[in-house]
Amino acid sequence: MSLLLHPALLLLLGATLTFRALRRALCRLPLPAHVRADPLRTWRWRNLLVSFVHSIVSGIWALLCIWQTPEMLVDIEMAWSLSGYLLVCFSTGYFIHDTVDIVVSHQAEASWEYLVHHVMALAAFFSGIFWNRFVGGGVLTLLVEVSNIFLTIRMMMKISNAQDHLLYRINKYVNLVVYFFFRLAPQVYLTHFFLQYVGQRTLGTFLLGVLIMLDIMILIYFSRLLRSDFCPERVPSQQHKDKFLTE
Repeated sequence: MSLLLHPALLLLLGATLTFRALRRALCRLPLPAHVRADPLRTWRWRNLLVSFVHSIVSGIWALLCIWQTPEMLVDIEMAWSLSGYLLVCFSTGYFIHDTVDIVVSHQAEASWEYLVHHVMALAAFFSGIFWNRFVGGGVLTLLVEVSNIFLTIRMMMKISNAQDHLLYRINKYVNLVVYFFFRLAPQVYLTHFFLQYVGQRTLGTFLLGVLIMLDIMILIYFSRLLRSDFCPERVPSQQHKDKFLTE
């Protein structure tokens, strides 16, 4: 079947338009005063709101998929479920929406790291969507969205200048623990699995390359997180002030 006629294209289009409509709806919500005064912070805030909704839905959905189809923990390549397939399509729609939002909003230069991440994620998810392989791997990858719930709360509080609140201090410790269990641990497990494809000219080899690049990015983000929240005296106050990936 031609990719142009693949029925999944309708799912991807529907998911992308859903996130577009969600963004328009969330734009009606009031903004914190510190955010409202700055156009860049306003865009960041609204972009993060969409990301926050996606993280809640996808994180819980990924946990349910693994609970319903535990074979995904073992047979990462061939384990399949309709729920897992729809989840991968749903999140792919989010990544397409967010990529377009960043580019259209002229934030590509400041947010280039997110664009690189999204392109790699899309390349990996397409293997599950169009070839029905590694859907289990896609679901395991989306466990990261459980971590993103707390990471997004952290970023939104920083943007609204609320780092001194008790919630921020509690969240930074919860975020650290969840980051380890739902971001670092699944990534190590998946990397170990895909190392079996070293030397083979297969889809698994391509996905291993993508995974290793994501590993590097995740370790960089983790070092930034530790430096910013637990060694703040080492972070210059004005460093990267216009970057979307706030430290």
